[in-house]
Amino acid sequence: MAFEVIRADYTHTQHADWLITLLDEYARDEQGGGAPLSTYSRENLIDALQQQPNAVSFFVLENGNPVALSNCFFGFSTFKCKPVLNIHDFMVRESHRGKGLSRLLLNGIEEFARHKGCCKITLEVLEGNTTAQQAYRNYGFAGYELDPKMGTAMFWELSLI
Repeated sequence: MAFEVIRADYTHTQHADWLITLLDEYARDEQGGGAPLSTYSRENLIDALQQQPNAVSFFVLENGNPVALSNCFFGFSTFKCKPVLNIHDFMVRESHRGKGLSRLLLNGIEEFARHKGCCKITLEVLEGNTTAQQAYRNYGFAGYELDPKMGTAMFWELSLI
């Protein structure tokens, strides 16, 4: 099997189709919330991503077919005065899990982030997703803290929709 990591081109029709298909598959998975993408998201996501200068997506292809996806967004670290790359979505097709594709995709993301001068890569992972947690730990990710006595950072949200 020939696997390769490529950066998605949001203007490429096939890449756009792959992104929506894989993201919908991820959304339907228990780890993605268990519900399909909304019609609104399916119809508008690619145009919206094209308008986001801080967005970048990656595929893992197996013999030219998409089997994994990650959507990332640039942020900025004021303490380091450098860009940060946040992994917002990360998925491997169920049929391809356990084949080392998470590591391959993370390698591609890390190479890109280093090339762009990022000081770190961040991500969020659900407490119950122990498989993903283990893959991220094995890669070198850990809980974020500034001072151990203050503990690790927590990811919170205020929903506006």
